[in-house]
Amino acid sequence: MKNKYISAKEVVEKYKVSYSLLNYYTNLGLFEVKKRNGNARLYDEKEVAEARAKINKLIDDGYPLRIIQRMLKAV
Repeated sequence: MKNKYISAKEVVEKYKVSYSLLNYYTNLGLFEVKKRNGNARLYDEKEVAEARAKINKLIDDGYPLRIIQRMLKAV
């Protein structure tokens, strides 16, 4: 199956996150930019959905983002 890429704007709208939170997650390495289309960053939709679900679960469990970053990078 071919990967579907979505823009930063689509991530913000679909997953109800702010643009600054998206940038923060990207800078922490929680979301990875897969391609660029000019100035637009493109993310793999499936990876974003999976990462967002894991992040939300860990936040709900009380983990801070710096620990979540380490946990997800170890996987």
